Amino acid sequence: MKSLTLDLTRWEAHCILEALTELDAKWANICQTSQDEDEVAEYGNDLIELRLTLKSVKEKAIAEFGPGVANFDRTPL
Repeated sequence: MKSLTLDLTRWEAHCILEALTELDAKWANICQTSQDEDEVAEYGNDLIELRLTLKSVKEKAIAEFGPGVANFDRTPL
């Protein structure tokens, strides 16, 4: 299997983590609410792969940039 190695800034890693997290929530919602068994199966399988990817990226980003890279809170201080 081929792989891709990226050199990301903190901001780029943050954006990717946030996008993956939002996609996780969207696909999980589809799996929980859809009445279409085929749709649930498709999204469910993809969700497993997405979560494995998110876990890997998150671990590496936190190791490099610290836990704040995975903080998506936009509440004003």
